[in-house]
Amino acid sequence: MTEFRLGELFCGAGGLALAAKTTQITHPTEKISITHAWATDYNADACETYRQNINQTNVICCDIADLKMQTLPPADALSFGFPCNDFSDVGQKKGFNGNYGPLYRYCIKGLQHFKPKWFLAENVGGLRSAHNGEALNTILNEMAKTGYNIVPHLYCFEHYQVPQARHRIIIVGTRKDLKLNFQVPAPQNKPPTTCQEAIENPPIPPDTPNHEFTRQSPRVIERLQHIKEGQNAFTANIPTHLQLKVQGATISQIYRRLNPKKPAYTVTGSGGGGTHIYHWNENRALTNRERARLQTFPDTFTFYGLRGSVRRQIGMAVPPRGAQPIFEAILKTFANIPYNHINPNITIT
Repeated sequence: MTEFRLGELFCGAGGLALAAKTTQITHPTEKISITHAWATDYNADACETYRQNINQTNVICCDIADLKMQTLPPADALSFGFPCNDFSDVGQKKGFNGNYGPLYRYCIKGLQHFKPKWFLAENVGGLRSAHNGEALNTILNEMAKTGYNIVPHLYCFEHYQVPQARHRIIIVGTRKDLKLNFQVPAPQNKPPTTCQEAIENPPIPPDTPNHEFTRQSPRVIERLQHIKEGQNAFTANIPTHLQLKVQGATISQIYRRLNPKKPAYTVTGSGGGGTHIYHWNENRALTNRERARLQTFPDTFTFYGLRGSVRRQIGMAVPPRGAQPIFEAILKTFANIPYNHINPNITIT
């Protein structure tokens, strides 16, 4: 049996790790899988969530600037969801000038130190337009210069059975000396999974962890009564006394209800000021467990920390169901097993 030892920078709660852990293919003569080597993140709650659900050992909770890579166990593969706050379409879009933008360089250091056979990196779709596209080109070229063939692609996870319109750049690199040809896995030819199906089938038992209901104020409940499924606080016909006096937010997600017949809109870590995800007909925000289902975490995956921390962990995670076909494609590439694929939609210039 061949096992790739996976090291993770910016591991978060473990969305990528869960996908990797549950991915296995059978080669004509052996099985190929991915096993945990080590993981690191600066968020203590996320590290505890990772320990309790993925692996108890070699989870290092520290600032990435303080991480001593030479002390970590060997790794055949690396993954990193390097922080995307400064490249997101939501926010101030500071790019490399923000606190988070330059952190990708620690991923470059990881590639240089460990020289893994392959890596997987994740970031927001907004990275394509940051600095007029120069930010993404800079990152891709630096990755390539460390000795990797790079295949970047903007994955629309709703096409991969994730019940959520979540669009993320995934970069897969294979070491050049291995002479492999990774290709983007094709979506399955199936109808998209709706948010209602994800949340209600099967029903969530009341005692499921992270399923505490948010208490809504009478004013919020009254406002939600005027918002139909798929609408938000600015597209619904709301009485004057309940309207929000917020300039420049008419196309926002504020008090937006889900459309039960479609995948959810993007699950984020936010929650204040009406930015929770709201149920399609009940006058309330979703519970963290319902949000976790939209992110395709099983009900057995328990998140640790206070409610707000759990909400952020869920919103910042990579949906395991979306990442799994990518890990499968990587393993099939190494096993020389053909698979359905499509052309990447991002090029390096």
